[in-house]
Order: sequence, then C-alpha cells, then structure tokens
Amino acid sequence: MKKLKSKWITKNPENRLYQMPVPIIGLTGGIGTGKSTVSDILRKKNIAVIDADKLVKNIYTFPETLDFISNHFPLAFQNGAIDFPKLREIVFADSAAKKSIEDFIYTYLPSEFKKAYEELNNPEFIVYDVPLLFEKKLDEKVDLTVCVYAKRKTQIERLLSRDKSTPELAEKMLASQMEIDEKKRLSDILIDNQNDLEALNFSIEEFLKGIIE
Repeated sequence: MKKLKSKWITKNPENRLYQMPVPIIGLTGGIGTGKSTVSDILRKKNIAVIDADKLVKNIYTFPETLDFISNHFPLAFQNGAIDFPKLREIVFADSAAKKSIEDFIYTYLPSEFKKAYEELNNPEFIVYDVPLLFEKKLDEKVDLTVCVYAKRKTQIERLLSRDKSTPELAEKMLASQMEIDEKKRLSDILIDNQNDLEALNFSIEEFLKGIIE
C-alpha cells in the first residue's frame, strides 16, 4: 500500500476537505495542460483518484439539475436534455452565468465525493483531480497541491487540434480560468507536460518518488 511521506501530510480530518480521514492531493491544471492524462496514468499505477469532472458530469444527470438549467438557461435545454455545446457557449460568454451554474453544481459535490471515496479500497491517500482547486479555495483544505503545467501557447495549440476550437473560443476558454502561470506559482509541486508522453511519464515517476515513502 503506497503511503504519503509525512512531510506532505499537512491536515487532519477536522480541517481537511469533507473531513476525509486520509490525506488529499489536489491535482489541478488548465484546459489543454493534460491533467486528465496525468490522472489516467496515476490510476494505472494503482493510485486512488477522484475526478471532479466525473462527479460534475453525474450531477448534470440529476432531475434537480435538469430543472435548474431548463428554468435558468432555457436556450441550453432542448427536448428534455441539456445542450452542452450551447451551455458551454453561454458559460464562456457570461461570467455571472458561469458562477450561477458552478454554485449550483458545487452544492452536490460533497455528497458525491464521499460516495466516490467509499467505492475506493481504503487508500492511504487520494488524488483529487479538480480544475477549480484554487478558484474555489479548495487548496486550503487539501494536504498538497500539484499543478500539471504547460505554457499558454501549448494550451491553445492543443485546444485547436483536440477540440477543433476556433482561436477565439480557445482564448475565451482560457480567459475564463485562472492563468496557468498563477496556478504554477501557487502549487507545491509541478508536473511538467510540455513535451511528449514519454517525457510526461518520466515527470510523473519523479513526482511519485518525491511524495511516496
């Protein structure tokens, strides 16, 4: 069983996110930095990962969420279902809409996080893959903060090729997030992902050597 080095255990259950009994590593990054790829690699190494985006995706299926979107953002609700491309357009064009939706979704996250933890096999620590780690001040409630880093230019290139985004939409998406260099500054540890998959795997191995006993 992989254990975290004691120097990285900085919280106790009382002041840790959702009063978790084990340490939490907050893993963040920006759109196009490769955070999801890092999470997938960690899972393959038998590290317990909880993915905030997956929790959110599940919350979007709740009847309460469907009602909320249909009532507040009817343009993004068609034939009894959420039109996610349209919702994304609204969110990236209107910061008040973005906050309103995030606030609603985040009310359900604690219970969904706890359910996800209960499905894990009593891990010694958890990696919480969460884009809004710093924006939502969750960094104050995790033991260790880690940023998957790529320069802004690389983020844009990846968005253009991966999502077939227009340069304008790519810029809007990045503008809606905290700057990646600010996340880099605030984080305890960086995982560099500016090169190829082999280089990323090496960065992850070095990261794990530094945190695990």
